[in-house]
Amino acid sequence: MKVAIVAPEVAPFSKTGGLGDVAGALPGALAALGAEVLTISPLYRPVQKHAPESTPHQLQFSLGSLPSGVSVHRSGNHYFLEHRDYFDRDGLYGTSTGDFADNGARFLCLCRGALELLRALGAPDVIHAHDWQTGLIPMYVKTLYRDAFARTRTVFTIHNLAYQGVFGREMMPLTGLGWIHFNWKELEFHGNLNLMKAGLVYADALTTVSPGYAREIQTPEQGYGLEGVLRERSGALHGILNGIDTAEWDPSNDPHLAARYSAGAPAGKAACKAALQRRCGLPERPEVPLVGFVGRLSVQKGIDLLVGLLESMGGEDVHWVILGAGDEIYQKALRAAAVRRPDRVSAHVAFDAALAHQIEAGSDLFVMPSLYEPCGLNQLYSLRYGAVPVVRATGGLADTVHDGENGFTFGPYTVEAFAGALRRALEAFADRAVWRKVMAAGMSRDSSWEASARRYLWLYESLVQG
Repeated sequence: MKVAIVAPEVAPFSKTGGLGDVAGALPGALAALGAEVLTISPLYRPVQKHAPESTPHQLQFSLGSLPSGVSVHRSGNHYFLEHRDYFDRDGLYGTSTGDFADNGARFLCLCRGALELLRALGAPDVIHAHDWQTGLIPMYVKTLYRDAFARTRTVFTIHNLAYQGVFGREMMPLTGLGWIHFNWKELEFHGNLNLMKAGLVYADALTTVSPGYAREIQTPEQGYGLEGVLRERSGALHGILNGIDTAEWDPSNDPHLAARYSAGAPAGKAACKAALQRRCGLPERPEVPLVGFVGRLSVQKGIDLLVGLLESMGGEDVHWVILGAGDEIYQKALRAAAVRRPDRVSAHVAFDAALAHQIEAGSDLFVMPSLYEPCGLNQLYSLRYGAVPVVRATGGLADTVHDGENGFTFGPYTVEAFAGALRRALEAFADRAVWRKVMAAGMSRDSSWEASARRYLWLYESLVQG
């Protein structure tokens, strides 16, 4: 089974979120099951520090009437496409002021360059494309490149349907596709060009990152205008949970922690909690429940509920350690909460990988009150680290956290519902026998990539054989 994975970001080379983690981890998990896998992504400026080697491939193509092309670099089984004008920038998709204006052309270049490279290397059995930036690949395979990839099947993964790659119709000529394809069944979306829609319509199989999210995106509330397309293709849509890197996220062998521990030997977690309290300037009190949060400070992550909860529960004997960056209004609110109650709230407006590990290890509870969450990774880290998650029952959170068993959940998107779930968790914390049972259930969960990779491999094989 020869598989090519094409993604706009691939960890550890490039990453802004979970997409990069998936594209970085899935190839190794597939290879461990016997697949032959290569990955393709852009050579962004930050990637150049990894010093990938040049290859002989100089690939020429056109974006509409404009001649274009890419040079190819390689590091192991990962190929990078170099285009100085499009990819030699500090940001992957934009700057702090917004997206790059030419993102449409940039990622058309990725799609065309990837297919030209795969034609030169030899057509794989499956091309697995990720998110809107690669949405035209399944369509190109069945149109402009159908002769080169007659036996190749395509899989398209939706990581976050809220981001669809919608551009003005004036970009249509750059695709190289005729205007006949600019219709409501294919590329047109409210008078614009929608690259996500191309992938949804043309891929042989569709996947998304949890079974719950697969159901939710077929509804008007979370379909963002594409729910009809997804319902029509529901037979081809599969929800496959992401895994986590169990080597990086392993409390028994984590270099960032004050002490190591595991499900079978959990004693070291107490030392991690004490170390986190000291680092964050909180009183070193083992009997006080410590609640952690690590994530983007945005409404999607439920940060407005968290700010509201801190205001309503700020007087209770609970420690809070919060790490993240994002919307300025929430950054200010969290800093103000820490100023009001420095003995109970520690807020860190930053990105700090070591502190993220320490929060998972030192927290008794970990909150994720997300408005929506396609899969979520932090709840999986929390389960593994014995930080009992308190989450909103949406998407992948609902698939992985089960109320009263390995965590606590709530439904309505309100501060009151969130507070109710947290108070139930605090009541359980006070009963050590109950708490040890809930912690053990979470820490025993297998969140490795192997099970997910087997699902993907089964899907690839069914397409190729079918």
